[in-house]
Amino acid sequence: MTSATPRWFHRRGELARDGWESVVDASTPGWEHTGLRVAECAPGAALELQEHGEERIIVPLAGSFVVTHTERGDTTRTRLAGRRSVFDGPTDVLYLSAAATAVIEGDGRFAVASSPTTRVHPTRHVAVGETPVELRGAGRSSRQVHNFGTPETLDAERLIVCEVITPAENWSSYPPHKHDDHVAGRESRLEEIYYFESAPVRGSTADSSAAFGMFGTYSSSAGEIDISAMVHSGDIALVPFGYHGPAVAAPGYDLYYLNVMAGPDPERAWLITDDPQHAWVRETWNDWALDERLPYATDEKGGR
Repeated sequence: MTSATPRWFHRRGELARDGWESVVDASTPGWEHTGLRVAECAPGAALELQEHGEERIIVPLAGSFVVTHTERGDTTRTRLAGRRSVFDGPTDVLYLSAAATAVIEGDGRFAVASSPTTRVHPTRHVAVGETPVELRGAGRSSRQVHNFGTPETLDAERLIVCEVITPAENWSSYPPHKHDDHVAGRESRLEEIYYFESAPVRGSTADSSAAFGMFGTYSSSAGEIDISAMVHSGDIALVPFGYHGPAVAAPGYDLYYLNVMAGPDPERAWLITDDPQHAWVRETWNDWALDERLPYATDEKGGR
């Protein structure tokens, strides 16, 4: 294997660069349409986003932040209230136009989702109350989706971003599905990044470093891929093509992932095709109620 051979799964810290814990961008072998940066920020420290030509969404994972962003000579400071952890409900986020640069300060952990573009859409602070919270699936396929960066919520050029909370023992990204072929009105071509976190269930005193879930991908006609991984906080999976799912939360541990998507199609849309062998599973959800543990919210007692 050479340094230019694409790798589709990376452990926490393997993609560290320039003060960031992880960086996925156009320099990543096999990657083109999406990007991700993840960092821990200590009080008094700052991280910069100085490049133009990328639209970005700053997502607080834990903690709160101040973003000083400059666009066409005008400088604005936006405070992101954030949250205690990714398992405490949705957060406010900041969409930065492709003409903006920024400096991020605060105390905690955050992610920056990105996609290259020269088209400029308005910078926007999406308040927590503006984020649609979708409770998807049923039974052991119940999960919670925060759609702050989807076409229905946010004006953007290519970037589609959401986050998913899967309670312990539940399955998400299921049935396995793909979006690697352009079929008008049915399927779109989208690169996808999965960034994972896992933690013991609420009220547990278990060691958080041991928390894990499982994630898999497999090949489609668009290309060969195989990820079968135990995932921990900070791990990243890259899905350039192929069927992906399930993402499974192990007993005793909740699972979170941030999804970053973009692609070459003219329409900004998340259109998927289920693996025909497993598509029938969706019909069984009609016989089950939603998991009563959902929704996870910021005012819920016992948060981490």
